[in-house]
Amino acid sequence: MSQPSGTALAPAATAAGRPQPQTTTEPAGGPFVRHAPKGRRPIYSQPATFGTFFGPPMVSSPGWNAGFRLSMFPVTAGSSGGVLQATGASADIPQSVVSLLQMKDAWGTNLLAGPGWEMLQLVQILSGQFGIDYSRSPQNLPSWTGITAATGAFKQSTYLPFEFTKGYGLISGANAALLPVLQMTMAANSVLFSTVPTGYGTTVQVANEADFYWLPNVSVDPPGIGTTCQYIFQPCNPPLPSGSTLRIQLPRLGGYLTVVGIEIRDSTNARIDAWPVAQATGAAAGRLQIYQDGVPIYDTDMGTFFDDLAIQMGWGVGVGGAQSTAPTVTGMPRPTGVIALNRKTSLAQRDFGLFDTGETFMSTNPGTQLELGFSPAGTISNTPATVSAVIGQVVPTGALIQGLPEI
Repeated sequence: MSQPSGTALAPAATAAGRPQPQTTTEPAGGPFVRHAPKGRRPIYSQPATFGTFFGPPMVSSPGWNAGFRLSMFPVTAGSSGGVLQATGASADIPQSVVSLLQMKDAWGTNLLAGPGWEMLQLVQILSGQFGIDYSRSPQNLPSWTGITAATGAFKQSTYLPFEFTKGYGLISGANAALLPVLQMTMAANSVLFSTVPTGYGTTVQVANEADFYWLPNVSVDPPGIGTTCQYIFQPCNPPLPSGSTLRIQLPRLGGYLTVVGIEIRDSTNARIDAWPVAQATGAAAGRLQIYQDGVPIYDTDMGTFFDDLAIQMGWGVGVGGAQSTAPTVTGMPRPTGVIALNRKTSLAQRDFGLFDTGETFMSTNPGTQLELGFSPAGTISNTPATVSAVIGQVVPTGALIQGLPEI
């Protein structure tokens, strides 16, 4: 029998009209990241006074912390007349507003420890635990505002990372009795300015937010609970004279190395490129060696090494013009005075940040000796120079988990 004209069809007998849950629940099984979505919550936003200690108490987050998002800006910018420091570590401004940063877990283990520029800028560029390609550098992100000399206005945003591959390296945030500790010694404003702007305030606003994974609704934990990736700034020995041919010893290690970052600073504390001279027509070329327990694992021309950094990490990648001209750097320039030996290329020639199997991490123990060989070093106007290391060192609980635990 046909339906009368103009009469609505009766609704089908389906479950579509039943109340639905606000979110669906994944069935049990599978990796941690399937059941623990990412979230973010504020930790604090407080003023820190120039030249004093800053370390407000942390608060819990309902899950596992992957890292902390930090932003800093002057509470009161000046009106005019400011002059930035032009000598020494002037290229570290405004990150040098922090003279020392220490990030510790609940048991007092240093996860990050070092000066402001290294902890707020270099770790992020080296690690790939914050961004990929050009976004590795916090200065390339929209939230960054460079410092204005006359008024002293700036905003620096950055990230303190724990997670070194997806879901691996997290620290507990839900237990209010077992919280990490973030401590900073703020620099005097004379570190930033040779002439302080008129009306400049005495405080810097520090905002901290936690990126975390929510507690799963099934019984599953993140891989390798207790495993950490640590970045500690450490000086190397001996000092580096101008044009010298010698080996520099890196600090003793004891874990799996994700990246070995090396920087050179002269006697004024300015970062300088005193690496061996790259091969060029009519010029005497030098070479750089990296030794592991006395065995040269790299012996390279510096030009080739800089090409490696461009391929692996996007440092100094440019766009070529005419055949007679050098490419114009369009992405992230290599930080002055810094090179890196990258071991997060397990999947390809490229460091894909958190997407890595850990297969090529460099295994070390407390007896392992890494050395840097200059044959010879470049010219150093303010001698002697100091070589320092910022190394990503994974300290696992039990055996290192390799492969892709998140899939």
